[in-house]
Amino acid sequence: MDNICDHPANKVVALAYLICYRAFSTNSEDYDRGLFCLRRCPLEAYGMMDCFHTVSYSYLNGNMCHRLLLLVICISSFHDGVALATVVQRRLVLSMREQAQSPSSVVFDPIEISPAVIPQYPYPNESLPPMYPTFPTRYEPVLTGRCPVNFSVISNAMDKTASDCSQPMAALVGNAICCPQLSSLLHIFQGFYGLTSEQLVLQEAVANDCFSDIISILASRGANQTIPSLCSVKSSNLTGGSCPVTDVAMFEKLVNVSKLLDACDTVDPLKECCRPICQPAIMEAALQISGGQFSTDTSSNVAAQPNHMDSINDCKRVVYSYISRKLSSDAANTAFRILSSCKVNKACPLDFEQPSEVIKDCRNVAAPSPSCCKSLNSYIAGIQKQMLITNKQAIICATMFGSMLRKGGVMTNVYELCDVDLKDFSIQAYGQQGCLLRSLPSDLIFDKSTGFSFTCDLTDNIAAPWPSSSSISSLSLCAPEMSLPALPTSETKRNNGGQREEGLDFPMPIFLFFIMVTAFLY
Repeated sequence: MDNICDHPANKVVALAYLICYRAFSTNSEDYDRGLFCLRRCPLEAYGMMDCFHTVSYSYLNGNMCHRLLLLVICISSFHDGVALATVVQRRLVLSMREQAQSPSSVVFDPIEISPAVIPQYPYPNESLPPMYPTFPTRYEPVLTGRCPVNFSVISNAMDKTASDCSQPMAALVGNAICCPQLSSLLHIFQGFYGLTSEQLVLQEAVANDCFSDIISILASRGANQTIPSLCSVKSSNLTGGSCPVTDVAMFEKLVNVSKLLDACDTVDPLKECCRPICQPAIMEAALQISGGQFSTDTSSNVAAQPNHMDSINDCKRVVYSYISRKLSSDAANTAFRILSSCKVNKACPLDFEQPSEVIKDCRNVAAPSPSCCKSLNSYIAGIQKQMLITNKQAIICATMFGSMLRKGGVMTNVYELCDVDLKDFSIQAYGQQGCLLRSLPSDLIFDKSTGFSFTCDLTDNIAAPWPSSSSISSLSLCAPEMSLPALPTSETKRNNGGQREEGLDFPMPIFLFFIMVTAFLY
């Protein structure tokens, strides 16, 4: 009660406490103490005392409603008292400016450490481990001065590419993140360059200078300088190559551009890879400007002619350039990354050496075998040093490796015998936990305190799939069309309780509470 009296603004709280003491306490000393406290409050004491006598009289002589009202007042007063204590406690928290000043006592608050003082890697002569926090050094790039483009207009795409292809991570995420983003950047640049002219491609000399400037800018923002060889890109990717159509007028004359843009302006990441809309539209446009007489259904005939296939690939880059002209930089980047993810998740990027030792030790096992599992785990440990892969890629890789074992005569599911999971086919984060990237497009995330990081889509212990045969030609990650389950009938609701019964979980305790209060007051 003394704390309440120290705050005259809480006279109502003091009165509520007095009511509770009068109503529920049998200790006369508590009541007298509270009454003395209330009289010390300087404002409107007599009016509050009248209220006190009225309410307390109502409790002694009133009906059930008065008693419930009295209980609500008491509960509210306790709530106000807790809130008051919380406010007082907040005043003890020092601001950031106060924490930075010299302490006035021997008691020190926790110290916040800047990322700049994080200890450096203790082995300077060795390369940094992939998961060690890294902080890119930015500098002013040296450009050729012969690329007539204002790179600041596409600065967002440049920054994203530099982050996704950062110096220590590029080789580890090259297949799933870095290279798709770099390819998207080149498409965007090619389309942006053509905005000042009617050309969809760059001339060879200008392409060399612009490509050099792009790599220099990316490197100055922390990207790995080896990304051209890592991603197999070169300056000729900005030219038209062998495609016969390179200007906007001829392109729009030969291609149904409305159909093309309708199919590719918004690409559905959940449907495009299995039920594509944009990819066939791009292929159709590339075939039309390449002068080929083939349809998208006769890909085998096209593949049989290498020269014409190269021309189609060059013309596909021209189509990408036109799409980049018509879409915003962000929209084009999103669309191109989704299209790249469809291609990336169709193949396993890992290199498998001939598993002779595994086949030798596991050929005739039918139960868990220490020698078989040791050989298998040793082989997989070598695979784990290659790169980060997506969850869909892991399924394909596990199936491919299993097919190699089956061809060698290993018919038993050694994945199950030796507890091999999907995540075991990817790099192990910090050497302990496997990580599989999302199958959808993702990016590296830069944080000033932790460096570059990425999001693992799957770290659970999901068993690696063992192939049913030595061939993986029938493997498909696209589920067949499925109908939605029927809605539950009224009989099903009655049997399972339905949602109505679940909705009673919240009001039931309140209802029981009032029953108990009523019994107590009587």
